[in-house]
Amino acid sequence: MEQIISAGLDQLGLTARVPKDAPARLAQYGQMLLEKNRMMNLTAIREPEGVARLHMLDCAALLKFCNFEGKTLVDVGTGAGFPGMVLKILVPSLKVTLLDSLAKRLNWLTEVCDALDGVDSITTFYGRAEEFALEKQGLRDSFDFVTARAVAELRVLCELCLPFVKVGGQFLAMKSTSSDQELEEAAHAVKLLGGRVTEVQDYQIPGTDITHRLIVIQKMAPTLKGYPRRWAKIQKEPL
Repeated sequence: MEQIISAGLDQLGLTARVPKDAPARLAQYGQMLLEKNRMMNLTAIREPEGVARLHMLDCAALLKFCNFEGKTLVDVGTGAGFPGMVLKILVPSLKVTLLDSLAKRLNWLTEVCDALDGVDSITTFYGRAEEFALEKQGLRDSFDFVTARAVAELRVLCELCLPFVKVGGQFLAMKSTSSDQELEEAAHAVKLLGGRVTEVQDYQIPGTDITHRLIVIQKMAPTLKGYPRRWAKIQKEPL
């Protein structure tokens, strides 16, 4: 995995921007993922090369479009830590919060952090995004970046994620290239929640013929009170 990741970072033009030991750390993280996946369903990808390319390099590609140095980021619905953990390993100065509704996933990610020497400034929150965005925990309107990877359709993601972004910050939605209609349907939600789509960037994952999409939504104004709504309402009546 280490060689694949190292070559992929070079192909993405990121080698000079990341720590020299980043490929080794990402490979260690990937190996821990594969081992844990035998006991807990963390990923459908079960081969080292697939983990290296479709998880590690896919997430690493975000560095082509954003400067994460010294910034704050919350990863909503982080799952096995994508993209939040990958970005933290690649950009040590990034302060990362991992949010997930399954405690055992977060417990495992804490074990990963402990195993990877030097990976710190990571906070985990167990619960639902819409609940944390409404509660007084200092999370609302407070992050430079919010990320989400294949969690839900964009209208739903905007309501879950934009409340966490501070004005001037960005919501980074990782999507497929077939998301044109989804993006069009989310226009009302983006505007209502204080955002504006500023970039739609397609990128190819190194060593594959797979192209993914990054949708960048800038936070222009604070999200109105009352959003996000309760999960049942979000599901039943997307914005």
